[in-house]
Amino acid sequence: MAKVIAVTNQKGGVGKTTTVINLAAALAIAEMRILVIDTDAQANCTSGLGVIKGSLKKSIYDSLINSEPLFSIMLSTDLENLKLIPADKNLTGAGVEMIDLPDREFLLKRLLTPIVDQFDFILIDSPPSLNILTLNGLVAADSVLVPIQCEYFALEGLTDLFDTLARIRKAFNPNLSVQGILLTMFDERTNLSTQVREDLINHFAGQMMQTVIPRNVRLAEAPSFGKPIILYDIRSKGAESYIRLAKEILNHEKKGTG
Repeated sequence: MAKVIAVTNQKGGVGKTTTVINLAAALAIAEMRILVIDTDAQANCTSGLGVIKGSLKKSIYDSLINSEPLFSIMLSTDLENLKLIPADKNLTGAGVEMIDLPDREFLLKRLLTPIVDQFDFILIDSPPSLNILTLNGLVAADSVLVPIQCEYFALEGLTDLFDTLARIRKAFNPNLSVQGILLTMFDERTNLSTQVREDLINHFAGQMMQTVIPRNVRLAEAPSFGKPIILYDIRSKGAESYIRLAKEILNHEKKGTG
């Protein structure tokens, strides 16, 4: 059965989608069976994995609103072991449409049930806000991976997010754990990055991922070509860091089941 990881931060611009795309690709080349689910109306994860915007017949919207089975909208990608449940702009209004649906927080969890055994990992790209789509991802997930940019308000935002996770555990998903906090866009040349890292380690020592994602030009370029960094420039620091992250997560799962 797949480990379901929601990649979530209520703040935008922290490298959330970049992390989903590139962690998924790194796990796929490690011969894991991976499914990426894009639940963000901006659909950047979808286009970052090579799907042309506006080309979709159906998306996750059709599954959430019209109960379309996920396997019927699943797409292949450039990596054999990596499949995608795409998003499109229809998701913009999905939150309003979902309000009157019964058990609306559990829609994604139910949709995953028939296919969860077909994958080793399912990664959910969440919107950059706490809305019903984000909530669906957190209710469906086993754990949360939290990308966080090295900036002044990082600690404050993280405290708010952990308060939110506590409420979700209490109300909907008591088994939701924290996979880890992932530092992104780290620039070792700046005092700010170093200071933020030290502050986070002091406050969340046991929950920090060992891997740090650097600020990297090639990593920023790759989505415009619809490719994960591993297929765009495998020798780049960005590719190396996501391969390390995949290894760290795989090692953690082995220890957990060992």
